[in-house]
Amino acid sequence: MRKAKRVKVLGWRWRRNELRRHSDAVEAWIVLAAWAFATAGGAVAGVAGAQAVEAAQARSGAAHRPATAVVLGTVPRSTRPATYGRVLANVRWTDAQGTVRTGTAAVPAGTSVGRTVPVWTDGHGHLVDKPASPAVVTARVVMGGTGVGLAGGLFVLAGGRLIRLRVERRATDLWGEEWELTGARWGRRTG
Repeated sequence: MRKAKRVKVLGWRWRRNELRRHSDAVEAWIVLAAWAFATAGGAVAGVAGAQAVEAAQARSGAAHRPATAVVLGTVPRSTRPATYGRVLANVRWTDAQGTVRTGTAAVPAGTSVGRTVPVWTDGHGHLVDKPASPAVVTARVVMGGTGVGLAGGLFVLAGGRLIRLRVERRATDLWGEEWELTGARWGRRTG
């Protein structure tokens, strides 16, 4: 026995057909509107998310100030590969207000006592990580915008799916009511 091939007809919900219900056309418009709003809304949300990430990165980078610190303690010569050749050491630096501070910073392995190393401070004189490079900032902006855009689009599509399920449930209820009336006219009950 041959297997029947299923033919998919594009736009069948909009075509005139005796078997097409009003809810079929409503569902088609819901799907079309959901995809249109998801595409447009996702793009707008993605751009807004990218701008927010870019602004946060700019604020973070603007708050970092370079300073020169002096190594106070001995620094081991060897380090595990996971630290990329840097170890934590006690350092002393002078902040923008002229206050001498001490703290712990990542310095190259094997740095001798009394050597100067570059460090980064925030607006309050506390040590912070080195600012991100332009390539890292760009990657963060792209990933942030993409993530927000996808999340926004999926949120709209989920809302459209919920509306469509509600329309489908209502159509099924109406269909059941019509069958009840038809069964009563035939003189027997269904189910």
